[in-house]
Amino acid sequence: MSISSALQTGVSGLQANSNAVGGISENIANANTVGYRRGFSQMVTTTASGGTGTGVLSVRSVERLDINSAGGLISTNSVTDMAIGGAGFFAVSLNPNETIETNYMLTRAGSFLPDADGNLVNTAGYYLAGYPYDLDGSLGDVDRSSFAQMETVNIGNIGLSAEATSTISLGGNLPSQETGLATPGAAYTTSSEYYTGLGESESLSFAWQATSTENQWDLSITDNDGNPLGSVTIDFNDSGSLAGSPASYSNITSTATAPAAFTLDPLTGIATITLDNGVTPQEIQVDLGAPDSFDGVTQFAGDFTQSFDRDGSSVGELLRIEIDDGGTMYGIFDNGQRRALYEIPVAEVANPHGLIELKGNAYGLSGESGAFRAQKANTGSVGSINSSALEASNVDISQEMTDLIVAQRAFSTNAKVVTTVDEMMAETTQLKR
Repeated sequence: MSISSALQTGVSGLQANSNAVGGISENIANANTVGYRRGFSQMVTTTASGGTGTGVLSVRSVERLDINSAGGLISTNSVTDMAIGGAGFFAVSLNPNETIETNYMLTRAGSFLPDADGNLVNTAGYYLAGYPYDLDGSLGDVDRSSFAQMETVNIGNIGLSAEATSTISLGGNLPSQETGLATPGAAYTTSSEYYTGLGESESLSFAWQATSTENQWDLSITDNDGNPLGSVTIDFNDSGSLAGSPASYSNITSTATAPAAFTLDPLTGIATITLDNGVTPQEIQVDLGAPDSFDGVTQFAGDFTQSFDRDGSSVGELLRIEIDDGGTMYGIFDNGQRRALYEIPVAEVANPHGLIELKGNAYGLSGESGAFRAQKANTGSVGSINSSALEASNVDISQEMTDLIVAQRAFSTNAKVVTTVDEMMAETTQLKR
């Protein structure tokens, strides 16, 4: 190797180690950046001779990212702060409800807060993407190999539409000692609330009248305005293992005025009630309990009790949200309902080291990153989502300081090589004098 070759090698060492110091400085500066992945330089020898041994052996630095090393979790008080416990990334977009797929990116920075429109956006200005649930709680068939069906997660102006009641289940006990009397006592009357399609609260009334026949009751049902709908006679088992359960339903009679109606299936104990409360009458199935079962109304000696379990709801306003480890975001409403709003997927690529580093602590897809897929969190190879938490940087300050000292000494030594070669070249030029 000639003196000029030594100079060239020394200069390459200065350049490579200065690049390494630059990367270390970036790591130290971002030591407290949420979700930051440290970069590092790997030194690679180069030669102009193609490896014949006669060329100039130099060095260059190759920049790498420590993608697979996770940072620690930091607890926060914001439910929309999220951290991924394991592999994967959040999918984010440059603009709300982005339609250009190349404007979608991946990030580990989960410090999301709603903007003025309720869109969840992180501190870098990127919008969280997810899959919206339908009102019936269905996600539908989504294409997880692209960003096309993703929407910006929005928690502003979410209201729960009214849901009409379709089923009511009865439970409780009828006092057996009040049946079989020559003069039965007064009927027990209870009512169950239900909701119309407009979210209005109305009620059905149930009148239970003991008969002079032992273990037999007559049930009459009336609507919200007191109009009769129908009646049925219920006989109960009085012995054996089925004692106290309904034995049979008989004398099923509809007293409703059309379009209202009343029917009852004696094999299931389910009454179908049609209510005249709209252009399209509302239909409610009332489950009294199947014969020879204890899943509905029973009759034992003791007190009268009655309970109702129904579906449907009034109009609700969003009180708060909850996010489970599977990435499902739920809305909790002031009418007591809980509904799935979004699935926040965890994105994965075949080769994370092939991702392109972008500003804002985000990464873009490339040909080297391989196939993209948005998985449901906490399934397969992707991690879970931790709500009210953030992932810290994976920078270790002590390691960075050690690397900085090593790079500094290498730089200084290469500088010494350059100055030494310079002196030798100066002496060489003076040989002719």
